[in-house]
Amino acid sequence: MIFSKKFRKFLGWRIAPKPHITLNDEYYGHLAPFRLPLILTVLVMLLGTMGYMLIDKFPLMDAIYQTGITFTTVGFGEIQPISDLGRIFTITLIIFGFVVFSIAVGIIAEVVKKGEFQKTAKERKMLYQIARLKHHFVVCYHNEFTIQVTKQLRANHIPFVVVDPREDMEAIAKKYHYPYYVSAEPHTEEGILKSHLSSAKGVITLADNVADNIATIASARLYEKEISRGRKFLIIANAKNNEDDQKLLKLGANKVVTATKLMAQRINAMAARPDMENLLQEFLYKKDTPLDMEEAKVSRTSWLVLKKIKVARFRDVANVTIIGIRQKDDQFIPMPKGDTIIMPESKLLLIGTGEGIRKAKKIIRKKQKPEELKFV
Repeated sequence: MIFSKKFRKFLGWRIAPKPHITLNDEYYGHLAPFRLPLILTVLVMLLGTMGYMLIDKFPLMDAIYQTGITFTTVGFGEIQPISDLGRIFTITLIIFGFVVFSIAVGIIAEVVKKGEFQKTAKERKMLYQIARLKHHFVVCYHNEFTIQVTKQLRANHIPFVVVDPREDMEAIAKKYHYPYYVSAEPHTEEGILKSHLSSAKGVITLADNVADNIATIASARLYEKEISRGRKFLIIANAKNNEDDQKLLKLGANKVVTATKLMAQRINAMAARPDMENLLQEFLYKKDTPLDMEEAKVSRTSWLVLKKIKVARFRDVANVTIIGIRQKDDQFIPMPKGDTIIMPESKLLLIGTGEGIRKAKKIIRKKQKPEELKFV
């Protein structure tokens, strides 16, 4: 096993990740009815081979071959002369073969009619596809919000898995173009493991009632502690009113969207600054655009701590501009000047190209002043 892993590593082969739930037990459970015809087939072949060897002194391979063509009733005839007792034995073997095949056909028809085997096979294939996802979002519950959210996720090429307990999720997924889906309660162990939450970026829970959202958030946070990973899940939830909004935030949601409040803010922005709203809609709300805006946290160990903004030279090396600083106490400094001091654990609001922002974040994370800044 160790040699195999080293050999794969040497050749650069990647081991395909496996889902936490493989459905192997269910998969093989559907194959259980085929055990009877398989056992009968082996027994008939064994008895037939022994019969031909004892009755007509067939060599082993000839006995096996004669049994096979007789049992399957292909009609190839006798490979060597058979006695009258041997012919009676052959007739008996043909009858047993017909019975075994009839049983097998009946079982196959019953399994196909139920459709459980095909359903499990499709779900098993889906789970293996989900296991290959990285930094995806687990979108909980299918409704009108989910349809609109997933449209935006697809447009921005952000992978996602829709989890809902409905039994007709396959038809829903096909209708609304969900590439990956799981039919389970999102807050249960089954839903968490099948959606491969351990490799996800976060959870978007869009239940019609607050109780389901609470259960999903609580389960995600508990699972987060259980797997003991460094970063936390980003959890986004919806709420119907401000009271539910506060509950979900206290229980662990990072962001809570209230539909009525969000609609009012967007309408107000359109009415007050229509041109700015159009600009944001065009450039900042989409992923594949030349302009992006993100926050970057300055850790205590960053070389930028207690340095002036102008020392970073983001404009020169990454074509990125700092348009705001959020201090540790949540105080926000808009459009900071070059002499503004960068405090530890503050967040820099960066605007620029996606590639430029990634480069700026890489510079921020360094503990020593980067070499490229020494020549700027």
